[in-house]
Amino acid sequence: MDAQVIECAIADHIAVVTINNPPVNAMSPAFKAGIQETFDRLSDLPDVRVAVLTGAGKIFCAGADIKARAGMEPQPGDHWSGSRSARETFHAIMECKKPVICALNGPALGAGLAVAASCDILIASERGSLGLPEINVGLLGGGRHTMRLFGHSLTRRMMFTGYRVPADELYRLGIVEAVYPADELMPAAMAMAREIAAKSPIAMTLAKHALNTIEDMTLRDGYRFEQGMTGELGKYEDSKEAMKAFAEKRAPVFKGR
Repeated sequence: MDAQVIECAIADHIAVVTINNPPVNAMSPAFKAGIQETFDRLSDLPDVRVAVLTGAGKIFCAGADIKARAGMEPQPGDHWSGSRSARETFHAIMECKKPVICALNGPALGAGLAVAASCDILIASERGSLGLPEINVGLLGGGRHTMRLFGHSLTRRMMFTGYRVPADELYRLGIVEAVYPADELMPAAMAMAREIAAKSPIAMTLAKHALNTIEDMTLRDGYRFEQGMTGELGKYEDSKEAMKAFAEKRAPVFKGR
């Protein structure tokens, strides 16, 4: 993994993952490989309970590296392998066993929008925005990830026109949890991460697994699955500790087992 493209710092059960691919944090091959390796690794690190994903500089991620594409002659198989690696980049974030907070420090465009949409919780700086500029550069894509966040009409407006939804509109629509001045974004993200990190890591892993699984299920099947996860959680010491602490009116001490 190129440490200059995807950086990861871990402290106090929180992993801060920073996209650092100047000037616009475009999705290069090193970017995709770095995201996949980083979030796969975080899934297996017992000391990590939550991750914060953000971008270095003023842009979260500008999406595909259009300048690099424009100067290359596609070879047989390039489209399929490139598409596969992009999909796995998004899925590495979604399937990470730990919750992922997106600290949207600037525009997230095209594939960058898909990266943001793959996170569990989104907060933004005043400079943050989400958009699908592909229609303007001879590409398509990102619509399905956009549908996870936006409604019918706005998704189509974004895809047909390249409209970028600004931070205040993202908040009004409930796409992001909050909007902060740029210098307050990471402190707010870290405060949220600390709140999550204080919970049982076993419960959090099962909660994310449940939410990912039930997203496309019917109400009946989804709730049945959740009930199964509740039964599974009850087998762990952390569950018993949470109930005991509640009854004793004290803070729980979770051991992750």
